[in-house]
Amino acid sequence: MSLTAEVDATIRRLRVEVAALHAELPRNELVVWTAGNVSARVPGRDLLVIKPSGVSYDDLTPESMVVTDLQANLVEGDRAPSSDTAAHAYVYAQLPEVGGVVHTHSTYATAWAARGEEVPCVLTMMADEFGGPIPIGPFALIGDDSIGRGIVETLRSSRSKAVLMRNHGPFTVGADAKAAVKAAVMVEEVARTVHISRQLGEPIPIPQADIDRLYDRYQNVYGQSRGEKR
Repeated sequence: MSLTAEVDATIRRLRVEVAALHAELPRNELVVWTAGNVSARVPGRDLLVIKPSGVSYDDLTPESMVVTDLQANLVEGDRAPSSDTAAHAYVYAQLPEVGGVVHTHSTYATAWAARGEEVPCVLTMMADEFGGPIPIGPFALIGDDSIGRGIVETLRSSRSKAVLMRNHGPFTVGADAKAAVKAAVMVEEVARTVHISRQLGEPIPIPQADIDRLYDRYQNVYGQSRGEKR
């Protein structure tokens, strides 16, 4: 198989994967209407696969996915890329370990973002998955790489795979697109649970040493393999 043919085959596979993963966002009540997006890095290439802008989730197919470079320029596809493509592209350009990025407007996580308040690490699930609190990123306007810059600056100083961009909503990253979707589901779950806990009283924080032990176990020991947890 030629290098070009191999890349084409990889992009076809990622179109299928990314289209299927988009269905998880409404299924888990993380988005409404056409908001939100999932992207995947094309391994070994400065390219990403993402959904087109303004298309209903019911109408998304592998063929409708678009491919852009890491400057958010359209490379393949018949429609304009998601309006968040520049943010995704900047994350891939700056964080080579990231293979998938997800953005949602899930209700509870976005409510914390609207308050500009991080979600404190008061659940073992949070320690496992995020290694601490869910941090707040800066306010940034959509349209260029400003959001991406805020995501990268925030995640570089945190073990979290999620950031709540102030007044906007959550962005999550992962080794691949599926891992980033999982993080998006998990961040909404912990944001909801901690919010409810605060209605009943002040949640009890987990000591940092225990957070560290929980995170290390979950990331390195838990499950059948490191790639399949929970």
